[in-house]
Amino acid sequence: MTSKKQNTFNQALIQFLDNSPTPFHAVKNMASRLEAHGFIQLDESQTWSLEEGGRYYVTRNDSSIVAFTRGQLELGFRMTGAHTDSPCLKLKPKPELHRHQYLQLGVEVYGGALLNPWFDRDLSLAGRVHYLTTSGQLASGLIDYQRAIAIIPSLAIHLDREANKNRTVNPQKHIPPILSQLGKDEKADVRTLLKERLVEEGFEDVAEVLEFDLSFYDTQGASIIGLNNEFITSARLDNLLSCFVGLESLIQSADQSDASTVLVCNDHEEVGSQSAVGAQGPMLQSILERICETPEQFRRAMTQTVMISTDNAHGIHPNYADKHDGNHGPIINQGTVIKINANQRYATNDETAALFRWLCQQEKAECQHFTVRTDMGCGSTIGPITAGELGIKTLDIGLPTFGMHSIRETCGIKDAYELSNILKRFFELKAFPY
Repeated sequence: MTSKKQNTFNQALIQFLDNSPTPFHAVKNMASRLEAHGFIQLDESQTWSLEEGGRYYVTRNDSSIVAFTRGQLELGFRMTGAHTDSPCLKLKPKPELHRHQYLQLGVEVYGGALLNPWFDRDLSLAGRVHYLTTSGQLASGLIDYQRAIAIIPSLAIHLDREANKNRTVNPQKHIPPILSQLGKDEKADVRTLLKERLVEEGFEDVAEVLEFDLSFYDTQGASIIGLNNEFITSARLDNLLSCFVGLESLIQSADQSDASTVLVCNDHEEVGSQSAVGAQGPMLQSILERICETPEQFRRAMTQTVMISTDNAHGIHPNYADKHDGNHGPIINQGTVIKINANQRYATNDETAALFRWLCQQEKAECQHFTVRTDMGCGSTIGPITAGELGIKTLDIGLPTFGMHSIRETCGIKDAYELSNILKRFFELKAFPY
């Protein structure tokens, strides 16, 4: 039996997922939600005048965001982090392919995408476009076709009888989506098509499209499924799920926190985080230093700071249970997962794990553990990067998920709402219990 609050939370999550096909759209939607709850956008090029109890946020590249409340600086920061990007297919700069009277667009694989599920899906296109205005100025805008405009058809099994045994995907040859049919000598120009789309979306001063950052996405919306409605399926659960959970926790705790609270959602985690707006860049440290009034105050605040890195965790798949360590197979809808790796691929240690288990006990919530099989490699998150950059206590957690990095992933209806309450309690901690 689910509560009314949990149902409301999940419906808002589904709406956020559907409205955020790219990191640009996700940050725009998060900023709108923050502003509706009294958060003020700051300009990094201007002098800041922060008030105790104030609510603020900063964006970079329109794809990364840091939101915070300014509390008592001697108490340090309560921080949670996630990432806005997901594996996808990004349009190449000169993408037009005219083959056999079909218009296809060349794409580059972004991140560690599971490619097979991209075939035979109804795809749309969204992202940011930079253009020249009719008055000669540079400008940019977000676009989203919203409807299915492309498909990557599979090769029929009649033409590849071994497809179910050994078919592999060549990303250069096999994944350019088909958008339309053309006349025998007809050619299409993507920048002309994008100019038309900008005008359709209300940008009336477009003279010429210059550059773009556009991604294909699956048009099938997020859903609650299962015989007893146990699961949520959607694209981009990794990691918009954590972005939404962190956002709601920050907003709900804003009036209850004595310490400064921070939500950081970085772009480019799926490709290593080394960018101006990634976790390995200077964005977070720069903002924290500006919240503090002196370098000494910043260094002292870091000693009282804890970061919870929230990303997805691999739920044990009943068809592939041998891919998990026998004692560490997280179950969907049975609690947040504490992620541990002895080789520091996750930032969790015994101290930060104990803190999180204590928080779960306070909320009467379950938690689980994940560590990779000893004979398998381990992924990583923004947790170790942030810990290494700032020297702060950090732990990695996640919600159990099926199909991570697929075009469609699966999580549980209970886990996200439960984690939001745990993080809210974390944000409201005046002092740590040790």
